[in-house]
Amino acid sequence: MSEIMLQQTRVAAVIPYYERFLERFPDVRALAEAPQEEVLRLWSGLGYYSRARNLQKAAREIVAKHGGTFPASLGDALALPGIGTYTAAAILSIAYGEEFAALDGNVARVLARLGAIRGDLREPKRWQMLQEKADFLLEGESPGDWNQAMMELGATLCTPRSPQCLLCPMADCCEARKLGIADVLPERRRKREAVAIVLAAAVFVDAKGRTLLLAPPTREKGANSASAAGHVPTLVSKMWHFPMVSVNENAAQELDRYVSSLLGKSAPRLNLEPTGKVRHAVTYRDITIFPFRISCRTLPRIAEAGALPLSNLSSVAISNLTRKVAASVLAEAKSAPQPAHKATAPIVRAASAGNP
Repeated sequence: MSEIMLQQTRVAAVIPYYERFLERFPDVRALAEAPQEEVLRLWSGLGYYSRARNLQKAAREIVAKHGGTFPASLGDALALPGIGTYTAAAILSIAYGEEFAALDGNVARVLARLGAIRGDLREPKRWQMLQEKADFLLEGESPGDWNQAMMELGATLCTPRSPQCLLCPMADCCEARKLGIADVLPERRRKREAVAIVLAAAVFVDAKGRTLLLAPPTREKGANSASAAGHVPTLVSKMWHFPMVSVNENAAQELDRYVSSLLGKSAPRLNLEPTGKVRHAVTYRDITIFPFRISCRTLPRIAEAGALPLSNLSSVAISNLTRKVAASVLAEAKSAPQPAHKATAPIVRAASAGNP
């Protein structure tokens, strides 16, 4: 669990999630048997949600095929969802003492400086060369300790910026230090050009302070789902989200047309109140969201939508983008009193629960 959570995520950010997961899922069977919605809800805010989905898929396979124990062979480990070469090597060496060298970004940086290796480290041939170097250096007596020491060296001393060479135990054999280029290695990778995306979000708010969220799309719903508006499901990590649509020139008009299509022919005239804008980033995408508050006495019916308190969306799995939109609307209307709600308030599906 820790190896999956720590992929592309800092230790300080992971620790509270790790502790909550262990408390709720003390063993692999508990994780395998849990509803995916709950797994995603507890993961909410950690990002890269495919990790959470794959983590549970792997847990289910471990229970079904391996008797609830993580497999000790490399082939079986790599066959699990979400387990790649690095993760398999790290787990097998640390848990089982198997002689596999774990190569992650921290270790690659250490090796690149030790050998004064230039160029893009993630280029396949260069990465393979680094893996071979890591395999050669691996301490076979204690592979798990060696891997963790190499990772820690990269995380604490041989850092991306301002490496602390004077404190490094490898300083005497570091070619980059001898050449005076330790601070410029590894060479920076060419970043993918940022893509600007503009969205408009409809935030319904009824007299009780409740709002509507669209359900995550499923395979069965596909492109016909109300939540499948353009690339919105991907941007919200296929989780519960406000009705949103990509916009070009007039955000209010384009959102009005989209929401009216969700409500059908009997849709009332909507009063969209702008509440500023929200900025968000997902990998190479630079996202600007224009939230619009739509005040109403009762929430309308929208297929596959659910009603819950705008002031507390924690009872369902949402992305940081959705959380930011809710916070923006609440901040705009902070002068109005908000009703108190319990964190466990159940979601009510508007499509099947009558008047929400």
